[in-house]
Amino acid sequence: MKIKPGIFSFILILLMVSAAYAATSTDSTTSSTSSSTSTTTEIDNAALVYVSNVTLDPEVFFPFDDGTVTVTLTNAGTSAIGLSHPDIMSTKLNINDDETWDTMSYVGAGSTITYTLRVTAKPPDGTYYGLFTIGTQSGNSIHYPIKFKVDSNSINADITDKPTSFSPQDTNNVTLSLMNVRGGKINNVVITTEGSSVVVNPATAYVSSIAKDSTADVTFEITPSKVTNLTFHVSYENGGNIHTTDVVLPINIAQNKAAAIPVVNNVALTSKGTYYDVTGDITNAGVDDAKGVVVSVGSPAKGTGTYPEYAIGSIASDDSGSFEVTFTSNDLSSVPLTISWKDEDGDDYSITKTVDLSTSSGTSSTTTSSSSKTSSSSSSMSGPGGMSGGPGGMGGPGGSSSSSTTSLFTGSNGGGISSFYPVIAGVIILIAGIVLWKKRKWISLKLKKQQ
Repeated sequence: MKIKPGIFSFILILLMVSAAYAATSTDSTTSSTSSSTSTTTEIDNAALVYVSNVTLDPEVFFPFDDGTVTVTLTNAGTSAIGLSHPDIMSTKLNINDDETWDTMSYVGAGSTITYTLRVTAKPPDGTYYGLFTIGTQSGNSIHYPIKFKVDSNSINADITDKPTSFSPQDTNNVTLSLMNVRGGKINNVVITTEGSSVVVNPATAYVSSIAKDSTADVTFEITPSKVTNLTFHVSYENGGNIHTTDVVLPINIAQNKAAAIPVVNNVALTSKGTYYDVTGDITNAGVDDAKGVVVSVGSPAKGTGTYPEYAIGSIASDDSGSFEVTFTSNDLSSVPLTISWKDEDGDDYSITKTVDLSTSSGTSSTTTSSSSKTSSSSSSMSGPGGMSGGPGGMGGPGGSSSSSTTSLFTGSNGGGISSFYPVIAGVIILIAGIVLWKKRKWISLKLKKQQ
């Protein structure tokens, strides 16, 4: 009878221990289930963070170019997610300052976060892929492939419009075309010029940007004074990297094909006693008009009298004008005629043609010429010794053909056959004297017989 209370107490204690154990097991299971659910939720929310945009600057790298890769991530979940350690895994793209984003950053629900990574591209040329990766607070990383290109080809710079040749002090337009054949735009294009004996306007030109597969034309005014080379230095930015290329323009000086070409005809010389008078016609055989045409004589001749120099005025293409110049000279075998004029831009031209007046025909020898604007090949000036009338130039008096022609042969101061009359008479007298001397005995006998 005494044993039963002891058994009852044992059973009661056993039931209490069992109840306590059951309660503890239930709490543990509940806690474990709650923790597992929380972890799963965080993983699911991290999976809702995605790369929404990638920007490369420059768009296409030169080898060893520095640049940036900007990556934007968007959180499409309902809770904030912690992100850390963004990186780009690539053998052709080095990451600079990769410790900048070591700390944890949070992107809220429905928000975005942007990471800018400084990079340097490696050669050789080609198209490559890098893998952007970033860790999350839950431990699962986000990955995204990034495509980039390395290209060492510069832009194309060429002279697309220029004259066949240049004339001294003559202004012509030259067009420089910049063609961006790269896969991305370039910025801050600066063109500077370098060359001696040439004036360039503008000396420096600027183009803000040139998109890929596009062209920009820049026109310069070129005024050279002699043969030279003009270099265009082209500088531009690819991202923040400066690159350069040069274009050399050879400037060859040649005669302007459209320039006025003065041709002298109908040259006649008249003696005026103490000085001479030369008249003639000038025809413009060129394409452009000759403006402000002035005729004068050069050394050894010296202008004097009424017309030491003669202004004809303008001579249109295929038109002509007459001139008259009065001068003194001790040598009429060659008289330099200097013809000066201006073109439509006001540039000065000058050419010298040497007239040979020593022959009876009145024609000239081959002439020499020089010009302050362009070297002209001069033709012979020829024409009949006489003229149908006086010069038709500005203010020139008229003359007769007989007086002009006669002056070439009978001028009082030489220049014609009359200057040899005293010599001829002396020769005739000398010959007659010699004949009479040798025939003196015969003549003496004849005279005695007659007596």
